This record gives sequence, C-alpha cells and structure tokens, in this order.
Amino acid sequence: MPDAPSPKDAAEAALLAESRDTVLSYADLCTAGSEAAARLAAEALDHGLREVRAAEATAAARGSARHPSRLPRVPLLLTAVRTTAAAWEETGRGHELDGDLRRWLHSDRAARYAGPPPGRPLALRGLRDMQAADAELLWLADVEALPTAVVARRLGLDPATVSDELAQVREVFRDRCRRGHVDAPPSAGCRAYARLLDAVTRSPGADIPDDLSHHLTTCPDCAEAAACLRPHGTGLPAALASGVLGWGGHAYLERRRRAAEARLAAGRPGPADDGPADAAPDGTRRARLVRASLLATAVLVSLLALTVSLMPFGATAEDAAAPADTVDGRAATVPSPPSAHPSSPAGPGTPPETLPAAPTSTGAAPSTPSTPAASAQSTDPDPDPEPQGTATPTARAEDPPPRDPAACTVRYDLAGQWPDGFQAAVSVTTGSALDSWQVAWTFPDGQRVDRMWDATPAQDGSRVTATAADYNRSVPAGSTLTFGFLATWHDENTPPHDFTLNGRDCA
Repeated sequence: MPDAPSPKDAAEAALLAESRDTVLSYADLCTAGSEAAARLAAEALDHGLREVRAAEATAAARGSARHPSRLPRVPLLLTAVRTTAAAWEETGRGHELDGDLRRWLHSDRAARYAGPPPGRPLALRGLRDMQAADAELLWLADVEALPTAVVARRLGLDPATVSDELAQVREVFRDRCRRGHVDAPPSAGCRAYARLLDAVTRSPGADIPDDLSHHLTTCPDCAEAAACLRPHGTGLPAALASGVLGWGGHAYLERRRRAAEARLAAGRPGPADDGPADAAPDGTRRARLVRASLLATAVLVSLLALTVSLMPFGATAEDAAAPADTVDGRAATVPSPPSAHPSSPAGPGTPPETLPAAPTSTGAAPSTPSTPAASAQSTDPDPDPEPQGTATPTARAEDPPPRDPAACTVRYDLAGQWPDGFQAAVSVTTGSALDSWQVAWTFPDGQRVDRMWDATPAQDGSRVTATAADYNRSVPAGSTLTFGFLATWHDENTPPHDFTLNGRDCA
C-alpha cells in the first residue's frame, strides 16, 4: 500500500491504525485490481484525514466539541474513498475503477449525495444529526460489526454499560430518521404512508397493512425509511451502510461481517490493532479448546466409520470365532446377509459408503431371522429391508434414498430495498434434525439473486435454490436455519412464495 498520510499526534495515529483495514476493504470493492485499491485507499486516507482536521479546527474555533466532524471518523474516511473515486473518473483514471461503480457515478443516485441535504439518503441525514460520540458507537457496532468490548475500549466507554448505551443510541437514530421522514416526506403522496409507517414501527407486534406493504415495494424512499425505523432484524446496519456509502454499501457490510466472524473463529475479538490474539479472555481460550476437541472427535469417528465400511462382510472361519457384531450396544446373535443398501456411518456429516449389489444366489436362498428379536438385531441399517429369500439381486442405488424432511415454517424478511436492488433474509424452522438442507422458493416478479451468504445459490428462471454451506449442514430438531442474500428487482418486488425444505412444502 502506498505511503499513508503522516499523523500529527497520537490520536490521528490511532485513527489511521484503526481505519486502514476498513478503508482498504472498501477501496478494493471500488477498483478493478489490488494495486489500484492500494492507491485509492492511500489517497482517500490523505483526503479524509484533511477533512477530519478541518472539522475539528472548525469545532475548536466555535468553542464546542459536540461535532468534531459532520460524520463519525470511520464513515468520513470511507466516504472519502467514494469522492476520491469520483475524482479519478473526472480526471481520466476511471479505467482503474469497478465498472458498476463508474455507471453509478453517472446516475441520479450518485447525484443525491452531492445535492441539497433534504434530498440525501435518510440514514445519512440521521447519522449527521447525532452527537459525534453516539454516531461513532452506532457505526462501529452495527456496520463494522465489532464486539461491544472492543468498541468500549476504542471509545473509552464502560464495558459494563456499553450495550445499554448502544440500545439507546439506536433509538436516537431511529428518532432522527422518523422526524426526517414524517416531517418532510419525499412526495405529497407519501405523506399518509409516512405516518402509517411511523405508527406501525412504534408498535413492535403490529402487522404491516397490505396497502403500506405494496407502497414499500414501489417507493424506494419509503422502503429506505422502513429499513431505518424497523426495530428488529438486519435493516438498520444495511440502511446505514447503504445510506452513507451509497455504492457498494451492502457488499461492504457483508465483508465486515465476514471479517468479524473470521476474527472470532481465530480467537481474536477485534482487529489486529486491538491487541494480540493471546490476550483473549479465558472464555475465548476455553472455546478454542472445545472446538479443537470436537474436531479431533469428529476425525476419530470418521476414521472409525471408514474402517467399518472397508471391512469384509462375508462370513469366514475367523469371523465365526470373532465376537458378534453389536447394534445399539447389543450382541447380534444372527448374522445378517449382505445388504444392497448403503451403509450409514456413525459419524454425523460423514458421506455414506455404498456397498456392491448382492450376488445372484446359486444355491438355497439365504435364511431369514427366525424370531422378531433376532430380526431387530440385524445389522442392516435400512429400517424397511427388502424381502429376503429371493434369488434375484437387488440393484444397487447410486445415491441413498432421500430422507423425508420434517415439517417446517419459513420467515422472509426484507431487510432493505433501493431502486434496483434489495437485501433479504430467510429463516426456516424445522421440526426434526437435518443432516443437510436445501431451501427453494419462487420469485413472482423476475427478481435475480446476486450474492448469498450462509448458503450456496442456484437460480433457474424464477425458481431459486439455496443449499447448505459446509459449516451449517446439520440442524438440530426444533432449530432455525438462516441465510441472507442480495438481489435485483424491476417494477415490482413482491415477496416470494412456494417455499420448500428438501422438496417438502413449508408453511
């Protein structure tokens, strides 16, 4: 990365150390290569730091420290990336930028950020109206996805009360957005819907009326307000990132969430500048030990399952002398004939091994268990075995028969919407445990999924299928699986229908 600006004091040095990774992350989204991203990040840091100094000098001249900058320091540096990219486009360096960003810079949406304040995004106006310390707390916790302990350390807050302060700050932000939307709706036709939206969001359990729901799918400004005012869900971080950054806000938000998950998986609560990994609390160390123990156990179980699957199944003299196989801890006194069905390993998540088809019988038909008890002790894992005593081999199945999924209920949440795209989350609650899952649905208005997290997407026309990731295939009984996605829409954005879980309808 090219040389960053030189800090004038310890406070600026800390700001640059804390913000370098975030600025580079957004610059990488805005450019067509890593070298261009490094140059853009360095120029944006220099430009943004000058803005921070100018804002602080203005505040000092007025004798007030209430607003050292119009935006919190981190989003101020991030918006400097966008303005620097716009300067590149104007000075003939646009070929180094992302193609979608270049198109956005010439659109009406980009013009909103340079126009009069009343026409700017609601989230941007709401964040600017807050106290600087409150806005900083909101951004670091909800957009940068930093743990509250790390946020408290950065801002000099009490870790014991920072969660309560964050809840109060979120309400302050919603109040600023509510006043901005109700007092000055984008059009006369939105005035009634603005007041209705205000009433609905003030009552947590209230249902959204059908006419308001339809209006939100057709009016980007009111949909933007709904994301800011919604008290639950992922709408607030998405509204902040999209409203402040403009282009690439949702993708940046997802990057920060992934970075936070990676730090937690590595046992580090915050970025590298917040302390070494071995400074993690005892609880984090214990969590790492537990994860390591579970991983070792899973490896041993998988090796045991593989060993069992490779053992010969024919009866020999040594087999007769060996101890009887056990099923569920009980001795199986009657040997089972070779099974044509797949053998299910003991370890959860281990792919089943398939056995070769039973050979054609040349003599007497294999004997069947003589008693029900003996039949129950058979090692055939198929709960509904094929009829015994036939000389015709059973064809080997290439894949195990699909397991009937449990009954399920689905929840679809529209987290945020803008003129040509939206973010949504899907939560499915299953009645029984699942080893793997696929959730499918149908979009009625030609929506297209661009990006998905916590699942792998596939789309055929209007039908979308989300397949479990490697790390969240198993779902305990009565639990909920959740994933989210970004998508595009045109004209209408009606919620999807015909949800299924592993091919079975969901309520």
